[in-house]
Amino acid sequence: MASGVERHNGHKHQNTIHISPSFRWVENAHILLWLIKDTCWAMVWKPGGIIMIFPTLSVALYILWKSRKIKAELYHNIAVVFWISANSLWMIGEFIEWELRPYAVVLFGCGLFTLAIYYAFFFRKDKRTYNMN
Repeated sequence: MASGVERHNGHKHQNTIHISPSFRWVENAHILLWLIKDTCWAMVWKPGGIIMIFPTLSVALYILWKSRKIKAELYHNIAVVFWISANSLWMIGEFIEWELRPYAVVLFGCGLFTLAIYYAFFFRKDKRTYNMN
C-alpha cells in the first residue's frame, strides 16, 4: 500500500492512494476468514468459531499495521479491529452461555467513536488531499 504526490512538468498533482494487488489479496482473504468464523458461530460449532478468532483478528491487526500511514485506512482498520473483537466476544458469550453482549457493545461503541473522530476531524482534509469528489 502506498500514497504519494505525482509530479508532471514540475507541477504538483493531488495525492493518490494505491493499494497493491498483493495487499488487496490479504484484505480479501480476511473477508474469507471472517465469514468462516461467523459461519462456525451460526452453526454453533464452538471449536471452529473460537479457533477462527485468532487468524481473523491477526490478519485485521496486520492490515491495521500496514495501513497505519494513511489516516483514513488507519481509522477504519482500528474500527474493524474493535468490530471483530466485539463480534468474537459476543460469539464466545453465546458459546459459553454468559451474557457478554454488553461488553461487546462497548467494543462496538469504541469502533463507532474511532470513526466519529476520523469523520469529525480528518475526513474533509483527506477528501481534499485525495481529490475524493
